Amino acid sequence: KPRPKYIPGRIDDPDYVRIFDTTLRDGEQSPGATMTGEEKVSIAKSLSRLGVDVCEAGFPIASNGDFEAVKAVAETAGHLTEGRDPASKTMRIAGLSRANEKDIARCYDAVRHAPLHRVHTFIASSEIHLKHKLNITRAQCLETAAAMVAFARGLSSTPAGLDEAYDIEFSAEDSGRSDPDFLVELCTAVIEAGATTINLPDTVGYTLPQEYSNLFAYLIEKTPTGGKDVVWSTHCHNDLGLATANSLAAVQ
Repeated sequence: KPRPKYIPGRIDDPDYVRIFDTTLRDGEQSPGATMTGEEKVSIAKSLSRLGVDVCEAGFPIASNGDFEAVKAVAETAGHLTEGRDPASKTMRIAGLSRANEKDIARCYDAVRHAPLHRVHTFIASSEIHLKHKLNITRAQCLETAAAMVAFARGLSSTPAGLDEAYDIEFSAEDSGRSDPDFLVELCTAVIEAGATTINLPDTVGYTLPQEYSNLFAYLIEKTPTGGKDVVWSTHCHNDLGLATANSLAAVQ
């Protein structure tokens, strides 16, 4: 079956499964897997030729070296069209940032050199993370998430929904252990602020496939968009050996 036509930035094909590759960011956290900037560029070029839709190239605020590596990926692999379908569409280059202005601005400055670029920002949503890692309330989490997505959106002069070059992904860290009803509130807030991809990561490898798929189904049903105006994204860790099973359950 021919690959469906996909125009990045437009949500016009609900059956198209986008591949978001985080080898250069999360993969680099594996023991012994640290990469030089040149290695990141080389791998990113291969990912582009493989047809990856979005490449998360790094965490620009982490160090000057990672900032320069993400920028180099954006300036090189981000411009490649070789082997891609449609041939005119380049791989979108993303960077990760925490939900604060300094992180987000640094991230945007690194990825903006690619024709298609993304800021991926996150904040924890589980009760254990809110209380013991961030020391904030649910209300503060909602306020911060919405404000920081709006800040990220404001870095582009083109209104959300009309800018194919730049988009924003939001992750509710530790979604697998979060209250689903709070996630509905959180996802609604960031969608209204301008996020077009919503990621529900199983950050600590906690969930079983049915639990994880049920979470996606619940949020798609309960958010005001009905799941139609955003891309829902899965990101699974393999602590219990279920990352692949959970990812497939979420996509299904």
